[in-house]
Amino acid sequence: MCGRARCTLRPDDFSRACHLNGRPVRHVNMDRYRPSYNVAPGFNVPVVRREDGGDCGGAVVHCMKWGLIPSFTKKAEKPDHFKMFNARSESIREKASFRRLVPNNRCLVAVEGFYEWKKDGSRKQPYYIHFKDGRPLVFAALFDSWKNPEGEVLYTFTIVTTSSSSALAWLHDRMPVILGNKDSTDRWLNDSSLTNLDTILKPYEESDLAWYPVTPAMGKVSFDGSECIKEVQVKTEETRSISQFFSKGVNHGPEPKLENPSIKNEPIEMNQQKGTKEVPETQDDSITNKDDYDIKPDVASVSVEGTGDIPGKRIYEELSADAKPFAKETDRLNTSPVRKKGKGATDKQPTLLSFFRKS
Repeated sequence: MCGRARCTLRPDDFSRACHLNGRPVRHVNMDRYRPSYNVAPGFNVPVVRREDGGDCGGAVVHCMKWGLIPSFTKKAEKPDHFKMFNARSESIREKASFRRLVPNNRCLVAVEGFYEWKKDGSRKQPYYIHFKDGRPLVFAALFDSWKNPEGEVLYTFTIVTTSSSSALAWLHDRMPVILGNKDSTDRWLNDSSLTNLDTILKPYEESDLAWYPVTPAMGKVSFDGSECIKEVQVKTEETRSISQFFSKGVNHGPEPKLENPSIKNEPIEMNQQKGTKEVPETQDDSITNKDDYDIKPDVASVSVEGTGDIPGKRIYEELSADAKPFAKETDRLNTSPVRKKGKGATDKQPTLLSFFRKS
């Protein structure tokens, strides 16, 4: 798949990029061309096609809209350039929109690079792919013309794609057909033998391609400029469950060791931290197995000197049982006695009047 590209070439760069040296070249509608770092379907992009007639050896640099509108499209239909901005090389001889274009409507698209998105869970990270030496990439493409209700002839094109190369398979399963030398561009543009085209409609396996991550902001068509191709650092954020947060995210210091949990009458540390089972960290933002990250309370084993390994849950229950008498005693001492209402005072609580009577 190829849905975004950088095309900031000058008008005279297209013929050189497509190896048209020495051939007569004319330009059509180049006043519509607007160089951009973020070209998308619907944009006007120069393409190189054969001169009308095809036998004179000439070529045309023709500015067309990216996103094929077949000539048989109804006039009342609103053009949708996002519907066919790519054509699979495996089916261009089968689908009606493309098979009639293969014999005579082949063209070349020259750009400095293209963008592809790597899916990482719910996130998508764009990468910029280009030649290491900075020369333009040349894609195989097909073009067509359609007359709109106003009588204007609209020229559009689609970029031919193939399966991804071994070097880029990690990024996406498709890539544009890259014509990396003069022989391949000449054959795609001029070869009348369609059987020879199969040898060039294949993944580009050379080692001179480079790529790096760029800002996700360029996902918006309105975002343009050199910032689109500026390399960025990709941060891998670890996804942690709630149990990880409490067990690892907060530093409570070393856990206190119990000297002898069998002693019943020693004071109890009420702020003692129970052990928790750690969930293994994952480098992937997405959770592949929901059961492995199910949030459930868990108690780990606590190592106690001289007594072997005792389950933490059992220790907690014993300590809780020992704490109950102390809690009840504390409640009894802290509870104020209920005073009975009466006419006189008791001997245990002498009043000021009784004091003066005795004296």
